[in-house]
Amino acid sequence: MIRVLLVDDQALVRSGFRIILESEPDIEVVGEAENGAVAVALAAELHPDVICMDVEMPVLNGIDASRRILMSASSASSVASASGRAAPAILVLTTFGHEQYLFDALAAGVSGFLLKTARAEQLIDAVHSLAAGNALLGPDVTRAVIERVSASTAVDAKAAEAGGDLESSQVPDAAATAMTEAGLTDREREVLALVAQGKSNGEIAAALFLGEATIKTHVSNLLQKLGVRDRIQAVVWVHTRP
Repeated sequence: MIRVLLVDDQALVRSGFRIILESEPDIEVVGEAENGAVAVALAAELHPDVICMDVEMPVLNGIDASRRILMSASSASSVASASGRAAPAILVLTTFGHEQYLFDALAAGVSGFLLKTARAEQLIDAVHSLAAGNALLGPDVTRAVIERVSASTAVDAKAAEAGGDLESSQVPDAAATAMTEAGLTDREREVLALVAQGKSNGEIAAALFLGEATIKTHVSNLLQKLGVRDRIQAVVWVHTRP
C-alpha cells in the first residue's frame, strides 16, 4: 500500500483528494493536515510514502513544511516508510499564479509538482510515480521555473525539436562550464539541457533520435555525475550555477 498524507487548509479539497486517491486499491490516505505545522508533526508520526502538499496555508506554508520534513528525515535515523524510504516524497499541488514559490520548493527538495487543475487520473499517476521513486515535473511547471530563475538564459527548445545539437551557449555559461567540470559527455550535456526543459524521456529520445532506454541510461549517468538525486534537482542545478 502507498501511504499518503494530505496537506491543505481547505477541508473540501482534502476530501476530494481522498476520494480520488482511495478509489485506487493500492493507495491509503493515512492522515490529513490543515496547515504545514500539523503536516510536520503527522509526517514524523505516520511515516507516509507520499505527501500531497499545498503551498499557501496558515501557521506554516507548504515550502517551509516540506523543508522541515525532509531535513528531519535526513538528519535523524527515523523509521523507514512502508516503501523502505526514510524520507517521504513530497508532491506540491499548486496553481498558476504561484510560480514564485516553485523554485524555493525545488530547492527544499520536493519530488514533484502538479497543478490543482489536473485531472483525477493525473493525481493518481503522480502519487504512483513518486511512490516508485521517480520525480514529476511537467513542462508547464518547468517553464515557470525557468522563466522565474533564468529567463534570459533558458535552454532553446527549438534546436532540440529540430533535431539539432545543443551547444554550450544555449545553457547558462556557468552551467556549461560546470557540466564540463563534472565530466559530462557531449551527449549527456544535450540530454541534461532537455531535462532542464521538463522533457520526458520519450520526448528527449524523439528529439535526439535515440531509443528511450538509451536516454534513461544517459539520465542516470548524468545524475550520478552531478551528485543530484533526480531530474527535478537537475533542473535546479542547471539554473543555479554561480
